[in-house]
Amino acid sequence: MENTPIPDDIRRYVLTRVPSVPYMEAILLLREKRDVSWEAEQVARRLYLSEGQADLLLQQLRDDGVVQLIQGKTNAYSYAPVSGELGELMDRVAQAYITNLIAISTLIHSRAGGKAKMLADAFVWRKDK
Repeated sequence: MENTPIPDDIRRYVLTRVPSVPYMEAILLLREKRDVSWEAEQVARRLYLSEGQADLLLQQLRDDGVVQLIQGKTNAYSYAPVSGELGELMDRVAQAYITNLIAISTLIHSRAGGKAKMLADAFVWRKDK
């Protein structure tokens, strides 16, 4: 694995759109197996999640335009970015994750940690000056 700088657009995408490592792993899984229709049970098994977590993850990916619900099937999804631009970005994000796993994972965790810190700070008692 390389330790190359993460391009700004990928950094921005990870910081603003990727809430967790399982979210990123789901993108990679569905992107790699484009010809497979995925249900929550299958995703849960592959990513070591509960079926409920996998179902929420698939719904979030659908809402974010990364996957789509397959017509005629209940709760089956396939990798299908809503635009060519998003598809190209997903290709680059996947490549960055593969070649720079630690840096991308750190970014994902920093996003979650930053939100937790903001929430914790909201409950800090401060003296008025």
